[in-house]
Amino acid sequence: MSYVFARAKFLYPLSKKLGLSKCIEDGYVLSQGRSIIEVGKYTENIGKTILKKYSHNLKIIGINYKSSYSINDLVKHNGVLMPGFVKAHGHDHESPIIGLAKNEPLTEWLDHAVNVFTGFMNEKREELFKIFGKSPEFITYLKARVDDIYYGITSSLVHHCNYSKYRLKEIVDANKIAGTTMIVAVGSQDRNYDKRVLDKPEQAVKRLDEYLEKFGAEKRFSIVPGPDQDFSNGPKILKLLKKWADKHKTFIHCHSCEEPNTTKWFTETYKMTPVEYFDSIGFLDENTILAHQVNSTDNDLEILLKTKTKIVHNPLANTILGSGMPPIIKMMAMGIPVAISTDGSGSADNQNILIAAKMASAYQKAYLKDARVLPAQQLMEMITVVPAEFLRLNSGSLEKEKDADFIIIDLTKPNLTPSRIDNFVSNLIFASNGDEIKDVVANGIVLKENYQFKTIDVEAVLREVQLLSELMINYKKTVKEIRGTGAHR
Repeated sequence: MSYVFARAKFLYPLSKKLGLSKCIEDGYVLSQGRSIIEVGKYTENIGKTILKKYSHNLKIIGINYKSSYSINDLVKHNGVLMPGFVKAHGHDHESPIIGLAKNEPLTEWLDHAVNVFTGFMNEKREELFKIFGKSPEFITYLKARVDDIYYGITSSLVHHCNYSKYRLKEIVDANKIAGTTMIVAVGSQDRNYDKRVLDKPEQAVKRLDEYLEKFGAEKRFSIVPGPDQDFSNGPKILKLLKKWADKHKTFIHCHSCEEPNTTKWFTETYKMTPVEYFDSIGFLDENTILAHQVNSTDNDLEILLKTKTKIVHNPLANTILGSGMPPIIKMMAMGIPVAISTDGSGSADNQNILIAAKMASAYQKAYLKDARVLPAQQLMEMITVVPAEFLRLNSGSLEKEKDADFIIIDLTKPNLTPSRIDNFVSNLIFASNGDEIKDVVANGIVLKENYQFKTIDVEAVLREVQLLSELMINYKKTVKEIRGTGAHR
């Protein structure tokens, strides 16, 4: 269907043109194909005009398709109509390792969870293919799309590291089915990591070239360089990947200064902080996005400001892994751009981006003893408008000619009652569970309606991931401990 119409009690466009905090009572969005063609306050005359012009080819959210509609079919949902969330850092291979190797710091968790699981997927791939009749990576990546859509994420950057860097076709295929927009940062490692996945610098560049040739024309999909960690990529590979990004006019994405022991080890080993290292080889500029940046010196912050580097804060993983929290209030006060994201489900346990925003604020309020920092409006911008700008997407706000990425959040739930025009933004951050996203539209395609998935057989995906996880645990019992990551060597 070419046209999609949605109407709700509150329209929250997050539009710079209207004013980012501007909210409209009884608002609507109308899309044609991938783009928004109308957005604003609903009136009966507008409804009649829409029905007259588009009813022959119209999908109304909340109404089953009909050959003709009446004005009463343009239903007003008791909810918030707003942009889909934009995730600026995550890992789509982690969903099957939720709950694995908990209560361990980052490098130990990588060895005991991520490296075990990706090794299992690679070593047992033929056996798993026979069991499932399909690629096990495809199952994992489709589950990641379920996780995102469940929480209202319509666009994402996935950091595709470890063995996953060899499996791009499966993530492309999963996204074709799901219907979201995806950027894949293709990983690389050439030192201080699991030896089974180490690259030569030229291999990492060749991999990007091959993927770009094969998948560069895919809809809703793009590729950027994604060296895994500051400690796992030497200067030659980083320089080559940055050169590739500059040549192809993309950004580059990398983890940085995430775990305190590893950051300390790196600084002692290489006689400079990771940020100083990046700066010394010309890796940092306005086209560089660093994930985490938890453990920063004052000099690091000055370098980040000078180079216009962007930071993605991942509060769920940072707290669960005991990595600490970056000084994001100081960063933003200095002028360093910061977005909020979820990280992977293995470390964060879910993709609940509203809870991630709440965690970011709650920690800073308590740590700084200042209830005024990171209010709800600013947090909403940090999971919509800001990351959309980071990722160069035509989304993150509801405006004419923007991508038709929007969600409706259900306000009928007890925890969101009462919600009024003056408090619903605060409620969405501080009172929601994050799972009240009732309807999801991405690129003009209805992905979720009245809590029901439309593009993915969720029950089948969940069954397969459950079995995959159980098989992985049996494998884990038979393999030796891996000690190959960063300071955990």
